[in-house]
Amino acid sequence: MITLHTWSTPNGYKISIALEELGLDYTVRAVDITRGEQFSPEFLALNPNHKIPAIVDADGPGGAPLTLFESGAILIYLAEKTGRLLATAPRERLETLQWLMFQMGSIGPMLGQAHHFLRFAPDIVPYAIERYSKEAARLYKVLDTRLGRRDWLAGSAYSIADIATFPWIARHEWQGIDLARFPNVKRWFDTIAARPAVQRGLAVPR
Repeated sequence: MITLHTWSTPNGYKISIALEELGLDYTVRAVDITRGEQFSPEFLALNPNHKIPAIVDADGPGGAPLTLFESGAILIYLAEKTGRLLATAPRERLETLQWLMFQMGSIGPMLGQAHHFLRFAPDIVPYAIERYSKEAARLYKVLDTRLGRRDWLAGSAYSIADIATFPWIARHEWQGIDLARFPNVKRWFDTIAARPAVQRGLAVPR
C-alpha cells in the first residue's frame, strides 16, 4: 500500500493522477499547506524540503518500505514499479524523461511564478508580471509547436511527461493564458482532461 501525502496543487495532482492511471492501491494524507502543515515534524521526516507531495510505499524495492519526495522522482518510481507510462525502449524512454525534466525545470517553476504574481502576490509588481507572463507565453508556444507534430509530448503514447505537465496547464487562466491561442495544447489538454483517471486524480485530496 502506498500512502500519498499531498495537497490540491499541480505538483500534488501529478501523483494522484498517476496513481489512478496505474490502478495502484493508495491512501491519502492531506497536508494542508495553507495551515503550514508541511512544516510539521512528521512531514519533515518524509521530506526535509517540506514540499508536497511525498509517498511512503510499504512494498518498496526488495519488499522494504520506501519514502520518496520530489514529484518527478515519484513519477519515475511509479512508472518503473508498474512497467507502465514510461517506455522501455532507450530512445523513447530518454525522450519521455527529457520532457519530464522540461516540466520540472521550466513549466512548473515559470508558470508557478506567473500565477503567483498575477494572482497571489500582495503587491502588484509590474516587472515580475511582465517577465513571467512573457515566459509563460513562450513556454506554451514550445508546447504548442511540439504538440503540432504528435499526439503526446514524448514517444508514441501517453506518459508520465504528459501527466506531469497537465496539472500546470489546468491553471492556464491563473497564468493569464488563453488556450485558444495554442490550439495544439488545447487539443492535448482536452483529451487528457476527459480521462476518468485524471478526473479522479484531480479530486485528491477530497
